[in-house]
This record gives sequence, structure tokens and C-alpha cells, in this order.
Amino acid sequence: MTTTIPNPLKAVTLTHVRYERGDKLGHFLAWISLIPVFISFGGFISHFIFRRELQGIFFFLGLLVSQFINEVIKSSVQQARPITCQLLETCDSHGWPSSHCQYMFFFATYLTFLASKGIGFSKNIALNVVTWSMAFLTMYSRVYLGYHTVAQVFAGTALGVLIGAGWFWIVNNVFFPYFPVIEESVFGRLFYVKDTSHIPNVLKFEYDQARAARKKTDSDDSKSD
Repeated sequence: MTTTIPNPLKAVTLTHVRYERGDKLGHFLAWISLIPVFISFGGFISHFIFRRELQGIFFFLGLLVSQFINEVIKSSVQQARPITCQLLETCDSHGWPSSHCQYMFFFATYLTFLASKGIGFSKNIALNVVTWSMAFLTMYSRVYLGYHTVAQVFAGTALGVLIGAGWFWIVNNVFFPYFPVIEESVFGRLFYVKDTSHIPNVLKFEYDQARAARKKTDSDDSKSD
């Protein structure tokens, strides 16, 4: 009787984060490592459902392009993770460059350029401080928790910044002239896709519009009475 050996198991690395039991800093950094997941599912998906801004949509598409490039490079270079991968059960995946760092530094770079141009919201120093702090904490967490070497996180950081800056230039110099076309297309009208790049402070604009609409409704109701 022959014994069939099952195929080795592979973990879904999206949320597969481990830290040393009792290590409070490691526990905190483990949650920091999940920020890209929160941004993707909590941020961009809810953004498309409730906002449907073209700048936000292209921002998310850029992150997908960046992660695709990351996977291509990892598959080509095939650099192993540090020896701690045995404890973390991640030795079956490659480490150069760090996808977490590339994601977060793409995000920080692109968001900084958006803020500097006043696209979607006014210039906000606090926003930049929080965003870049999260990016550097993610970078530190990947080394501290043993998922990457220093060289791997620096590679991911550099790629994230370069691709983020490059994608911002492409979106706002190549794709931006076509935003009105997308707005007026069947897709744009069907899903209420819009561009508010020309509005300096979207939050204030929508606040004023909502108040004006409410006042008009109240006025119409009082006239009908």
C-alpha cells in the first residue's frame, strides 16, 4: 500500500503576519503591516462605492500596476527572505523587493503629490506627516518582524517612490485630458464617475452644495404649504 504525500501547504500572505508572543512592539508593528490591506479594502473600495472620483480610481489602478511590477521583479530575481522565514512560514515566497514597502511608499508619494497640487482637498501638512509616518513604520515593521532584510525594504521603498511619482505624472499629463470624455461616456454616466480636480476643496464644496440644496428644499416645502 502506497502512502500519498499531500502537496505542501501555502499561506495567503496578505494577512499572514506573526510576531513573538509577549512582544508589545511586535504586536503593534504586526497591525502596522496590515495597513496596505486596510487602505485597499477599507479605503479604495469604499471610495469607489461612495465617491467614484477619477483621481481616486486612477490612484488605485496605479497601486495595482505597482504591485504587478513587484510580483514580476520578485519572480525574476527570486531572492530569498531572511532565515527567520522558517519561523514565519514564508520561505516559499521571495523577498526582494518588499511589496509592503513598495505599496506604502507609492501611496505616500502619490498622495503627497495630490495634496501639493490641491487636488481633491486643500494642502494638509498633518496628512503628509501621518502618511509618511505610516510608510516608515511599515518599512521598519517588515525588518523587525523578520519578513525582510534591510536591503529588501529599501528596494521596495525606492521602487514605490519612483513608480508613484511616475504614475502621478502619467495620470495628470497623459490621462487627465481624457477625464471629461470618461465622465460623459456610457460607463461614466452609468456609474456616476466624476472628476473634481478643478475644485480646490471638495469637502467644502460639497458641504456648501448640500446646505444650498437643503435650503432650497425647505423653501419649496414652505411655498407648497
